[in-house]
Amino acid sequence: MRSDRVVDGLAIGRTSVGGDDASASIRALYRLLKRNDINVIMISGAILSLYNIVDIDELSRKTRLPVICLTYRETSGIEDSIKRHFRERAGPKLEAYRRLGARRRHKLKSGLSVFVRTTGLEDAEAQSVIDMFTLQGSVPEPVRVARLLARAAAPRLSSRRG
Repeated sequence: MRSDRVVDGLAIGRTSVGGDDASASIRALYRLLKRNDINVIMISGAILSLYNIVDIDELSRKTRLPVICLTYRETSGIEDSIKRHFRERAGPKLEAYRRLGARRRHKLKSGLSVFVRTTGLEDAEAQSVIDMFTLQGSVPEPVRVARLLARAAAPRLSSRRG
């Protein structure tokens, strides 16, 4: 999405449930778009597809772009859930989760707050980008449009029952 909020390209990717391919999948989407005018990658959540953790530092390094990762409510974290779900294989997931670092609360011009992890840009720059793309509520337009596309592209349970 351009800064004037015109959608100027779409791509669809997949991540494996419980896997470790979220960062690679996002990089593949970036390459698929074949754009040299992308200035920032904005992601809704750093943990996708049942604990498939995005390495935002690696993503930024490999794409040479800043990354803004957003969540929308305060939580105490997911370490216990990772330990419970992955048991003896939890070590690498816990390390990946801890590397994400703490989220920081950003109050939006709408008065609502989001929780942010960034790499490749300062907090004030991230705040400016998030505010520029948030027209209402707390979900920036690029994320809102991506959610709509993902829902439309996802297989429907009702179609499986046939």
